[in-house]
Amino acid sequence: MIIFAPLIYQNMLKTLIKTSLVAALAVSLFSCSSTPEEGVVNVYTHRHYEADQLIFDKFTEKTGIKVNVVSASADELIQKLELEGANSPADVLITVDAGRLHRAETKGLLQTISSEILDTNIPSKFRNPEGYWFGLTYRARILAYSKERVKAEELSTYEALTAPEWKGRILTRSSENIYNQSLLASIIAANGSAGAEKWAADLLANMSRSPKGSDRDQVKAVASGEGDVAIVNTYYIGIMLNDANEEERKAAEKVGIFFPNQGDRGTHINISGAGVTKYAPNKENAIKLLEFLSEPESQEILANINFEYPVNPSVEVSDLLKKWGNFKTDDLNLSKLGENNNEAVIIFDKVGWK
Repeated sequence: MIIFAPLIYQNMLKTLIKTSLVAALAVSLFSCSSTPEEGVVNVYTHRHYEADQLIFDKFTEKTGIKVNVVSASADELIQKLELEGANSPADVLITVDAGRLHRAETKGLLQTISSEILDTNIPSKFRNPEGYWFGLTYRARILAYSKERVKAEELSTYEALTAPEWKGRILTRSSENIYNQSLLASIIAANGSAGAEKWAADLLANMSRSPKGSDRDQVKAVASGEGDVAIVNTYYIGIMLNDANEEERKAAEKVGIFFPNQGDRGTHINISGAGVTKYAPNKENAIKLLEFLSEPESQEILANINFEYPVNPSVEVSDLLKKWGNFKTDDLNLSKLGENNNEAVIIFDKVGWK
């Protein structure tokens, strides 16, 4: 039985099973082939929101182009594209975080495209300089603090969370999470490798528990008194405040929203984004879909249903996000988050942030 096998063989078996599952995914999830089909665009997406399907339906209604969707985790979709190679039916890859988009780019899974519509609708900091990928929405990685135990004026920057007064009070998720990897990548860009390593080590020492759980779990932990300040993405707060589950709503109502680093570089942000796959059989349709996703109609849906910030500057944020106020964003080109990802992972490992 597996439970008696040496650990190394258990790990090998897990890897084999995962690879086999992804291989099965490569042949089973799509009924279409890699042959171009008129009136079709095939999307591999890590996003799983009702807002996205609504937009896809509107795109089909407007253009007559049917959107075929395969949903899986970002890692599974990237591995799927690698396995399929030139035979892949995928036209578009949609995922969250610039780090994952950079990973797909460096693996040669995306192609550069040129579009005046995309360049007009999406500011340069939200898109790859060479046109490999384009941001669709952005989220701010903010500080969710206990309204009962913390005053907003006590907070200032990500860096200040390493001060002695926050000992045993900080919550966040594991270093395996791409959101934290990109946050550290931004700190590498701002403070250098040595500064980023010191920050990671000192923040780890101030945590109230071992890093674990999702962003929602961090908010719940603040609400229950397990910690006082959590590092989370804004849209999770929006979703929780509007959740049908009363427990989720009550937890989110107990935290305040603070945008750090307003006095210097601005709050770290990240994106959900998309790129046209390298071997897209329906390239023109793929570009049309990306352009549609950047238009005000689609951006308004994403802003109002999913509580994300639209990348198109002509679109207003949702009423909830307006209540949180305007804030200064870090203007770092998001490609840097992907470029610094490996170093961020190494630093996390070095300081023992699991």
